[in-house]
Amino acid sequence: MRAELSRITAPRTKVGLVAGGLGAYWPQFPDLLPQLRHSSERVSERMRALGCEVVDVGFISDAQEGAVAAEKLRAAGCDIIVGFLTTYMTATMLLPVAQRSGAPVLLINLQPTESMDHATFDTGQWLAYCGACPLPEMANTFIRCGIPFRSVSGYLEDERAWAKIGRWVKAAGVRAALRRGRHGLMGHLYPGMLDVATDLTLVPANLGGHVEVLEFDDLRVRVEKVTDAEVTERMDLARDVFELADTVNGDDFSWAARVSVGLDRLVEDFALDSLAYYHRGLDGEIHERLGAGMILGASLLTARGVPSAGEYELRTSLAMLIMDRLGGGGSFTELQALDFARGHVEMGHDGPAHLAISSKRPLLRGLGVYHGKRGWGVSVEFDVTHGPVTAFGLLHRPDGRFGFVVSEGEVVDGPLLRIGNTTSRVDFGCDPGEWTDAWSATGISHHWALGTGHRAAELRAVADLLGADLIEVKP
Repeated sequence: MRAELSRITAPRTKVGLVAGGLGAYWPQFPDLLPQLRHSSERVSERMRALGCEVVDVGFISDAQEGAVAAEKLRAAGCDIIVGFLTTYMTATMLLPVAQRSGAPVLLINLQPTESMDHATFDTGQWLAYCGACPLPEMANTFIRCGIPFRSVSGYLEDERAWAKIGRWVKAAGVRAALRRGRHGLMGHLYPGMLDVATDLTLVPANLGGHVEVLEFDDLRVRVEKVTDAEVTERMDLARDVFELADTVNGDDFSWAARVSVGLDRLVEDFALDSLAYYHRGLDGEIHERLGAGMILGASLLTARGVPSAGEYELRTSLAMLIMDRLGGGGSFTELQALDFARGHVEMGHDGPAHLAISSKRPLLRGLGVYHGKRGWGVSVEFDVTHGPVTAFGLLHRPDGRFGFVVSEGEVVDGPLLRIGNTTSRVDFGCDPGEWTDAWSATGISHHWALGTGHRAAELRAVADLLGADLIEVKP
């Protein structure tokens, strides 16, 4: 991303780390504890290399030390607790940690190397490879105590295992972003869109966080205070970020820039992490003009890490946030057409887009009318970077639970409409009609996030930490 669109800084994921082994071994095998401590230091080092903040409470050898570690990790307010099983240890040592922390628990069993040297190893050396032994005991205890957990087994420098650990840490960061999140909802529901209506209580119930209900007048008063100099500066930024089509009207461009500056102030004043909005308006009055002028500013905010979706699509702005925090961008998307000749699903949306995942410099196009909406102005046109992508949406079940709907595909080349929409051709590896029927059968709403990369495994980890079901639509 260009320097002018530098991302809004988010807190780092806080990982609580505790390593342990059975203290009865230390006087019996004097060389064992130093070796295990060395392994725990290496795990701490590799955790920090994942870009997270590590709260390392050290090595525990009995239940009393486990209780002390539990209190330290509880007070630290960690996003995930990682228990490193270096050798056999009893469940009483880790159970208090899991019970008191209030955070998801990951158990890791990483022996020193791929395999023991069986011909030369004595009992003490074998015990350094015995981290797998207590894993079933921990699992049994946690299940009986009603504590969800997940585990990764491997060896200390096992990149396969570390990829899985990294996935859980990233998922914990997403969960934390949702728990801490403040999500703006401005305006009112697009009339008749029953699928996108969301009971606001269900957001903190399923994901955590807070929904801040806003009026378009909250934006209006901020736009009124934007200076002409700020408008000029924002137009210069837009010229740097976008290619401008010859259909862009100067007054419309200036208005969109003014609204963009006001949007930035709204987001800052209310400390928003995401925004969903819609206002119909009447006969060119100020609220209609505000709604029509949102696309430029919402796109710039989305690129900076504050996903912004039109049509009052709160669940999609949340899906965009999840996809963005996983590193996949996440652009506001719906079905547009099916190309049976080429086997592609054409999807995108009019309105705000995630500029950071555009295949090329995005285009700002002037439109004399917005289809299905009142007003006129400038809109964003691009297709998502070609290559692996994931369609991801939040499902609203009849019982009030949220679920994840995921499908991996590939954005490919092909003809695109030039109508001021974000349009991508996605090949899901099957007949586009069959995919559309299967995707719709999940009960997903008609909007979702489209992000770069194949993210099903990462989204499955996030769903696990949130206690949500995940449906994957495959060929």
